[in-house]
Amino acid sequence: MRQEIAPRVLSVRIVDITTLDVDAIVNAANEHLAPGGGVCGAIHRAAGPELAAACATLGRCPTGEARITPGFRLPARFVIHAVGPVWKGGGAGEPALLASAYRCSLRLAASEGLQSIAFPAISTGIFGYPLDAATRVAVAAVRSELEAASSVSRVVFACFGDEVLKAYRREGID
Repeated sequence: MRQEIAPRVLSVRIVDITTLDVDAIVNAANEHLAPGGGVCGAIHRAAGPELAAACATLGRCPTGEARITPGFRLPARFVIHAVGPVWKGGGAGEPALLASAYRCSLRLAASEGLQSIAFPAISTGIFGYPLDAATRVAVAAVRSELEAASSVSRVVFACFGDEVLKAYRREGID
């Protein structure tokens, strides 16, 4: 279930992202970095109330950007809060904003010297981004960013179900 990119490994699994023992997990966040539903709510619940308090000190995070906090009660040392776009039909810059959210997350991880990171399928839940289009952007952005020098050597695409897993596999991730 792995694909080598130089010394880097990209993999996909059906797993609860909050249980992963990686350096950082990525939260599919909203611009206010507030607890929400879906993966965002699950991460906040698992990390404890300290996560919401830490996010409150960061202020707003624009779409396409990311911020980092400690992981608190999670196995992951850090949570990277990436704000993907709300789907508006594809003509409002959504692909560039989504790619930017992935790239910013990887750059934050590298700035901390992290080696492993796990991503959910950013923007595919309540933000309505079509799954196949989102996974295509995600995989291309991650591959492109990892071509640069980076401490990140392991990326896990954490899926909440079989449909998402299959979408990543269609993009060549095992």
